[in-house]
Amino acid sequence: MDPNRREFFKRTGCAALGMAALNAGLHKFGLIAALAEQAAVTNYRALVCIFMGGGNDSNNMVIPLDTTGWMNYSNARSAAGLALNQNSLLKIKPTSIGTTFGLHPNLPGLFNLWKLGKLAVVTNVGPMIQPITQAQYKSNVGRPYQLFSHSDQVAQWQNSRADKVVNIGWGGRVGDFAKSFNTGSTFPIVTSIAGQTLFAIGQVTRPLSIPTGNLTQALVLSGFNTTPASLARKSSMDYLRTIDAQLDLVSAASSTTQQGVDIGADFGVDPTLNTVFPNTGIGNELKQIAKIMKLNLTGASINLNRQIFFASIGGFDTHQGQINTQSTLLSQLDAAMSAFYNATVELGIPDQVTTFTLSDFSRTLSPSGSGGTVGSDHAWAAHHFVMGGSVLGGDFYGVPTASNGTVYPTIQPGGPDDTDTRGRWIPTCAVEQYAATLATWLGVQSTDLPTVFPLLSRFTTPDLGFLA
Repeated sequence: MDPNRREFFKRTGCAALGMAALNAGLHKFGLIAALAEQAAVTNYRALVCIFMGGGNDSNNMVIPLDTTGWMNYSNARSAAGLALNQNSLLKIKPTSIGTTFGLHPNLPGLFNLWKLGKLAVVTNVGPMIQPITQAQYKSNVGRPYQLFSHSDQVAQWQNSRADKVVNIGWGGRVGDFAKSFNTGSTFPIVTSIAGQTLFAIGQVTRPLSIPTGNLTQALVLSGFNTTPASLARKSSMDYLRTIDAQLDLVSAASSTTQQGVDIGADFGVDPTLNTVFPNTGIGNELKQIAKIMKLNLTGASINLNRQIFFASIGGFDTHQGQINTQSTLLSQLDAAMSAFYNATVELGIPDQVTTFTLSDFSRTLSPSGSGGTVGSDHAWAAHHFVMGGSVLGGDFYGVPTASNGTVYPTIQPGGPDDTDTRGRWIPTCAVEQYAATLATWLGVQSTDLPTVFPLLSRFTTPDLGFLA
């Protein structure tokens, strides 16, 4: 069998089972030497990614309140009914900019974390091949492929490659290097509570994928009981996983099954939390993550120093009915993220957990539709939240625009930061820079960042400085 096909089947077989791939195949990858070079750690750190599926309109999430910025925002959105009421906004003043902005009114929990210095905003970030000007964009120089396509932009946010199709994600690639910090544990470094996702797949890292709910039921080996016949069948199944181990496909399947059995045993209890989470999709996903963290901290079987998690909330593709839809979704996100931060405080690890958001893209400043059906269309650069005790909060981070010298773009359709006339902001900050800052905090060495993020050298600031 062709080696590339063999590796493909090993990868897809492991992903279909929702388990991490096995160390038996590590010798086939060039990363093994790099993995061995990582310095030993004894502390705990975790990254938690929340993906806002559909393309969250960050123009209605973080809004300029200076005279010119508000006027441009209001002129573009008010007539169609897409502008928020200025008096309803939660007013914030980023330290590095000095002017006032407003958070969406349905973000009171995150507003409070901002005031406590536990929340920051990374502005005007998006998939990029290289820094790009408005003139280059209009000349079709340096544009990401399929720029406004959902599936392609989801992939580029999750794999950090805007220049070509890549079938592994940056969360998984970070896991490839951070995995060596988890010496002595076979539990996967990456866990998805939102199904199989590109973000979590690495060169040697495969994610554990589990649902919400009782952890003891997350990975149950069904079909067996305590009868003699059942015990005999179980013994036979165990034996079958020990034979033909020299065959790659058999070894991968057998080892994956065994790891599933082992992880199921790790989930012998369902940890309880005093923190109350909202009973929503994203609330239950973040609660499950908090329970796994508690099990890792209090149990003897998982024993991880580094973890990466993936959760998601969908429904942000708001071509119509955006005001009500986004308000509901942001309210759910706010309550869930606030509860999750409180859970990290309960567990004694608020400084050791950093939570951040991603989304397909932002949306056009100019509305689509009218009246009660008003919404917005696909755009490019977006603003995102980073939350945690190690976050240098109360400020905006990114790369300054040429138009105004701050990290926040000039909010003007057809203006200097627009791709056209509809308010699709050209990013000044690349996904690579955003992600590399998070990876550095987790412990990936600067010498390894170019392997994890191959385009990073094209950008002058590999660390945006939002983490201590």
